[in-house]
Amino acid sequence: MAAAIRKLQSKIRTAHEAISCIKSGQSVMVGGFGLSGHPLTLIDALLETDTKELTVISNNLGEDGKGLGKWIREKRIKKAIGSYFTTNKEAVEQWKNGDLEIELVPQGTFIERIRAAGSGIGGFYTSTGVGTELAKGKEEKTIDGVRYILEVGLRADVALIKAHKSDQLGNLLYYRTARNFNPAMATAADLVIAEVDEVVDDGWLDPEQIITPHVYVDILVIKQK
Repeated sequence: MAAAIRKLQSKIRTAHEAISCIKSGQSVMVGGFGLSGHPLTLIDALLETDTKELTVISNNLGEDGKGLGKWIREKRIKKAIGSYFTTNKEAVEQWKNGDLEIELVPQGTFIERIRAAGSGIGGFYTSTGVGTELAKGKEEKTIDGVRYILEVGLRADVALIKAHKSDQLGNLLYYRTARNFNPAMATAADLVIAEVDEVVDDGWLDPEQIITPHVYVDILVIKQK
């Protein structure tokens, strides 16, 4: 009976089931630095749906035809918010043609905006970007003689993150630099879908190594080989 109850409560879904929760026009955070820590199984699964006009919040947009580059090639993205898009030439071309809106954010500000939103902080002041095009339209203050601009928190409807291991509850461990933006994104979205390499039984993970507690994770998807 206990095993049956655990099965009913399991967060594990197929990639297709998980990705069907995303609707056209929604905002989606996607973890990864380059292709490291990128949820590739979930990215591929979305291509099997007709979901489009997404606002994607991600450090970068993969590479041409790889990772989020597949969404770019299929024109599923309406707007991209992130810090490093020049590795994807197709994204740059779409931006030049007016087919893709881009909001560039300095990388430190990018992660801090996500962290702030995940912590319930509305915004913060930073000196990064003061006096540049990035400061246009933003509130500015001088504190102790230093100019700062207001950056607001960054949340999404859905976060697609990548971890190494999970237990049945959804506690997550990451693998080295593949951790990158994933833990912060897990705190800053209404729905969190985690792609993992492996799911182990509860109690097998060292609590000292768990980076994302299960309360942040709604759905688990096991990476396809």
